[in-house]
Amino acid sequence: MVRELSPSELQEKLNADADLAVLDIRDPQSYADGHIPGSENRPAQRLDASVFEEEWPDEVVVSCYVGKSSKRIAGVLDANLAADVASLRGGFDGWEGDVERASPASR
Repeated sequence: MVRELSPSELQEKLNADADLAVLDIRDPQSYADGHIPGSENRPAQRLDASVFEEEWPDEVVVSCYVGKSSKRIAGVLDANLAADVASLRGGFDGWEGDVERASPASR
């Protein structure tokens, strides 16, 4: 079963500059409209096996809209990466911290 991280737990890790990556799997426009600071937009429909060949930090947290799709993607990543992978409980909708706005990903 995929581990879930609460928004407050993720905020604590971000505040502590933990060695982690936040993967936002929402569509590029949703990401551009607002995302967790420091997160990387990797839309779920564009993820492929090349993601397993990349170097990842010690921990990867996957975020989607409400925490459902992120569980599925986190499960696949957890089975194939050396990193500790978790899903953000409640997804971006549950996030209460700061929000950045930016251009959509070009991937």
